[in-house]
Amino acid sequence: MQLDSTSPCVAAGTLTAERGPGPGTVPPHAAARGAHGSPPRAALSYGGAMRTDVIVLNGGSSSGKSGLVRCLQSVLPGAWLALGVDTLVDAMPAALRSSDAGIELAPDGSVVVGEEFRTLEAAWIAGVAAMARAGAQVVVDEVFLGGADSQQRWERGLAGLRVLWVGVRCEGAVAAGRELARGDRVPGMAAAQAELVHQGVRYDLEVDTTHTEALACARAVAAHLATTTATADA
Repeated sequence: MQLDSTSPCVAAGTLTAERGPGPGTVPPHAAARGAHGSPPRAALSYGGAMRTDVIVLNGGSSSGKSGLVRCLQSVLPGAWLALGVDTLVDAMPAALRSSDAGIELAPDGSVVVGEEFRTLEAAWIAGVAAMARAGAQVVVDEVFLGGADSQQRWERGLAGLRVLWVGVRCEGAVAAGRELARGDRVPGMAAAQAELVHQGVRYDLEVDTTHTEALACARAVAAHLATTTATADA
């Protein structure tokens, strides 16, 4: 994960309201409702305090997740760890970072992952869950290349934990422009992933990073957490 060097807590972003299943969004009055239009899930209690254990951000490459993560660390109460799929990839042996058994980037920006990657990913998810169960609060920066299948792997790993699922959207053309400016991504990756990663994924909240700063999105996530916690507490 990389930050915009111009600010420790700024990347382009815009808030949209929470939605139910499918690609659309719903009006702001529905923002306190869950993924299927149902009431939010009851929060877990730790010593009388209500808390969320894990925030999973899903969005394509160059969608602004890294800046959003840092802003969340700034605006949320407590100490949140920032972890992401880049952390996993960077920890892999170099041979697996360019192999069909591990992860391979095609010239057109598409990403192919193999069996060894999936094995390590499963262990990685279990490790993140173990940290959360041990008391750490974690923000996960993810790219659901498999859409709903990717989310299901995380759902199984995070079973029993209080999770907030956040979709981080960005128009493909804007993401592609950021990708070009970064210079450290395969051209075409941002455009290819802009919609792909959201297919079939259910969110508690969505933000759109096309035009507004990441700080505004982070504050919206924090407000959503406060609202759902208050609703559950009531």
